[in-house]
Amino acid sequence: MSDEEITDVTAEVKGMEEITGKKVFFLYPTASVQNQVITELTQHEIEVYIAKDHMRLLRVLKKYNSSIVFINIDESIQEAEWEKYILTIRNTAPNVNVGIFSSSSDEELKAKYIEKLKITCGFMTLKLDMSRAGKKIMDILGVMNVKGRRKYLRASLERESTATMNMPFNGDFINSAIKDISVVGISVVFEHDPGLKKNALYKDMQIRLQSMLIKVEAVVFGSRENLGEKIYVLLFTQRIDPDVRVKIRKYIQSNLQSKMDSEIN
Repeated sequence: MSDEEITDVTAEVKGMEEITGKKVFFLYPTASVQNQVITELTQHEIEVYIAKDHMRLLRVLKKYNSSIVFINIDESIQEAEWEKYILTIRNTAPNVNVGIFSSSSDEELKAKYIEKLKITCGFMTLKLDMSRAGKKIMDILGVMNVKGRRKYLRASLERESTATMNMPFNGDFINSAIKDISVVGISVVFEHDPGLKKNALYKDMQIRLQSMLIKVEAVVFGSRENLGEKIYVLLFTQRIDPDVRVKIRKYIQSNLQSKMDSEIN
C-alpha cells in the first residue's frame, strides 16, 4: 500500500474506531507475554496482534493511527535505536500510544522512556509476574477505551471454506457456510434456504472452524437478504459451555492475526 493510499483510508479508519475499538500490537513479545498476557487480553475481547518486524509495523501504524503498541526493547535492535524508532512513530503516527517491555529494571532507563520520550502506556519489566503485568495492561487499555462501543470481537469468514455449520432440521441435517462469528453468535448462509423461524431454538448444532469442531445451541435472531443470499443470524444460548467460548475467542484472534500478517508482511 502506498503512502497516498494509507492517507486516504486513515480518516475512515479513525471514524470507525469509536465503534469498533482500537488495535493493540505487541512488537517482538517474549513467549511468556504471548502465552499469558496476550492470551488473557484475547479472552477479554481485546483486539490484539503480534508483530515481528518493526519497520513494516510502522506502515500499519500509519493506517491505524490510534493504536497502542507495546515494544520489547530487548529484541532486534540496540536500545538507542529504539529511542529513534519511538520518535519516528510520534512523527508519522502521532496518535499511537506506546508502552515498553524490558528485562531491565534500570531506573534511569525507565525514566528516559517515561519522562524524555513520554510514553503513555507504561514501562514494564519482564521480571514481573505476568499476571501482574497483564492486569496493569488491562488497566491501561481500560483508560484508553480500546474497546470503544464494541462489546465482542467478530471475525469475517466470507472466504473461509473451512468455516461451516450443520444442524438437525426436520429429521435431517442441513449445512451452511459461516459468514462471521463472535462469542455470542454467528451468521450463516444455507445451501438451500430452510425457512428458519425467528426465535426458534435449535440444539446440537455443529460448528467447524478449520480442524476444530464445537457443539452449540442457538436461537434464530433474524435474517436479511444480501446480493441474492439469505443470511441468518443465530445467537448462542447462555447454556454454551465456557470452554467453547474460550475456543471461539482463540479462533477469532488467530483469524484476525492471519489477516493482519498480510498487511504487515
